[in-house]
Amino acid sequence: MRLSDLQMKNIVSIDNGKNIGSIIDVRINDQGIIESLVIEQTRHGFSFGSREGEMNIYWKDIAKIGEDVILVKTRI
Repeated sequence: MRLSDLQMKNIVSIDNGKNIGSIIDVRINDQGIIESLVIEQTRHGFSFGSREGEMNIYWKDIAKIGEDVILVKTRI
């Protein structure tokens, strides 16, 4: 799967079904493994990333990558 394929998918919380945002970047560690997805949030107010309106979804928090959505265990 390519990054461009992931960027086409909506990021949805499995806890409450809310659309979290869209992927704008990924963070990769020194071994070349994806650590997190950088998300541009659809709602402002929360910011877990280094820039306002962005947050990180850690790879371990991804529950399922589907055809249209990525389901995550992160609560927003």
